[in-house]
Amino acid sequence: MIEGPYFWLTVAGVLGTGLTAGAFCAFSTFVMRALAALPSAQGVAAMNAINRAAPRPAFMVVFLGATVLCAVLAVVTFVVWPREGRTELLLGSALYVFGSFGVTVAANVPRNDALLRLEPGSAEADAYWPAYVREWTLWNHIRTVASAAAAVLFVLAVA
Repeated sequence: MIEGPYFWLTVAGVLGTGLTAGAFCAFSTFVMRALAALPSAQGVAAMNAINRAAPRPAFMVVFLGATVLCAVLAVVTFVVWPREGRTELLLGSALYVFGSFGVTVAANVPRNDALLRLEPGSAEADAYWPAYVREWTLWNHIRTVASAAAAVLFVLAVA
């Protein structure tokens, strides 16, 4: 069994990846569906408000903190090369760093930035909104699954 500070790093990894998975899951299961049901001008305005509010310390500490923690766990795992939990720690770290943080940077944030440049109610925003909702939600499903899977793998590593 993993012990000492390494154990507590892994427990913190479970917490960070699990909290992030929960936030993403909320968007995948009901927030985006509710926004998509609004007239496009209202949906665009609401999502833009969310995108402006999201990068605040409360969320960023969890999201970026879990990213750093996963990177640290991966490096420590390579250095220590524990007999137990090695595969779970490496897979969990990779899933979160690439499947959550990487997808956010490569897929969700560029779509958010494009939406923020549009005026709610404009013809361009009305045309972009359905594709935005569909594509953003697809990538968010991936972030949700990757974050949740990372949390499960970290739990298995300490079990």
